[in-house]
Amino acid sequence: MMKQIIDVDVKTRKVELAACKTDMLVVGRFSDGGPDETLRTLDKQLDGGIEWLAKIGDFTGKPKTHAVIYGTGRTGAERLLILGLGERQKATLDTLRKAAAAAAFRAVDMKVKRIALALHRSFAGRLDAEAMGRAVAEGVYFGSYRYDEHVTENGDGRLGALQAEVVDPDPARIKDLMPGVSTGAVIGRAQSYARTLANRPGNVIDPPALAKAAQDLARGLRTVRCTVLDERKLRQNKMGGLLAVGSGSRSGPRLIVLKYTPAKRPAKGVPTVALVGKAVTFDSGGISIKPAQDMDQMKLDKTGGIAVLATIRAVAEMKLPIHVLGVIPSAENLPSGTSYRPGDIVTTYSGKTVEILNTDAEGRMILCDAITYATRQKSDVIVDIATLTGACMVALGTYKAGLMGNDDDLMARIQRAADESGESVWPLPSGEEYAEEMKSKIADLKNTGPRWGGACTAAAFLRQFVGAAKWAHLDIAGVDVFAKPTEYAALGGTGFGVRLLTTYLMGLAQNKQ
Repeated sequence: MMKQIIDVDVKTRKVELAACKTDMLVVGRFSDGGPDETLRTLDKQLDGGIEWLAKIGDFTGKPKTHAVIYGTGRTGAERLLILGLGERQKATLDTLRKAAAAAAFRAVDMKVKRIALALHRSFAGRLDAEAMGRAVAEGVYFGSYRYDEHVTENGDGRLGALQAEVVDPDPARIKDLMPGVSTGAVIGRAQSYARTLANRPGNVIDPPALAKAAQDLARGLRTVRCTVLDERKLRQNKMGGLLAVGSGSRSGPRLIVLKYTPAKRPAKGVPTVALVGKAVTFDSGGISIKPAQDMDQMKLDKTGGIAVLATIRAVAEMKLPIHVLGVIPSAENLPSGTSYRPGDIVTTYSGKTVEILNTDAEGRMILCDAITYATRQKSDVIVDIATLTGACMVALGTYKAGLMGNDDDLMARIQRAADESGESVWPLPSGEEYAEEMKSKIADLKNTGPRWGGACTAAAFLRQFVGAAKWAHLDIAGVDVFAKPTEYAALGGTGFGVRLLTTYLMGLAQNKQ
């Protein structure tokens, strides 16, 4: 029996901060401008202990710093955690989200059962209260997450649950924060769910197991229907790209389709959106095998598909009035006597033929069939998300996903959703000059281009399958995993894309321009 991931609960509470009974009260401090009203009030209770830290230089409010002061009966809280927020003018909603994550991260490490967060008070008047409530809740889930379900001995004594409260003495502010906290909790739970599925290894999650996880998810959501196309149905539909990539594994490929039909009719003009996510449950590279070093991380080649799965969960729990189709092509890319080979020519679901130059360029081969499926379901908008190219990581590092597409308005909407959700993207080109590089002399296309501009040529390949739909492509290579812990997150899968895609869909459903 695998151990449960930590159970997190986030609520709001009206309370005077100095009297707030909790294991740890969390506040923020900017590095410029001195203490705010919240800190001054608490400093009096603590006999000047907060300002003494600043005076002796032990805590200045710089980013990625913190200080713990013990209440010793002088405050309702047993501990006060002060987090550095950096310069006031540089602070954003993501500053608040990461501060809440850092607080939850510290709480789990310190085995604290209950925390009260008053971080939003440092931003009062500068940011929308509902947005702040959502950011704090998302941060708490993100920072408290640990993936240790296969550890049979709980040697560190990690607690099984964390209770978090967003606290404020003003009832009007609590009322304004509350809807955001509720939304943030839904998104935070969905992102934690995505991280767990992503972190599970290839011997636990293969394509049939991922299909079962999707069916189990849909079973608990009345507005979601799940259809799975197994190998027989994939052959009937002539989905040659997906079949080719999965041909080397004993675990056959699957096309997982999740259809969310809202109970409330969408507003006029709201498009039907298809989210398409790459889910290679383990990617050895196939015949074109990868180097052994870090190949263990290739269990994370399924993170795009899992982001789609978790986004459908969040959308359904929030009951958003928008039609969403989730299309998740899943395969295991292994070398064997039945694997597809360099030199093969594959006929995709669209009818287009592809010359295989490298079996490690497999993501685009399963995505092209899934994108074609989305177009045939008459989707107005298609957004695909995938750990697609190492080239994108070379270009953007581990801080931003690549954003490409064929519609300026769609890309602008995704950019705004990225800014709001704290999951950063950067636009890259994918036009005709890149498409030219993907033409084959003996088939319609080839599955790899030249050495340069690999993220752009990969996107240009996918562009050949979108038809008349508005389309955007998110290359999340580099942002899908923390290779080592940060001050606000444990190592492993990040769940990148869940906040971004959910925020984008929320904006569409609310008819935001």
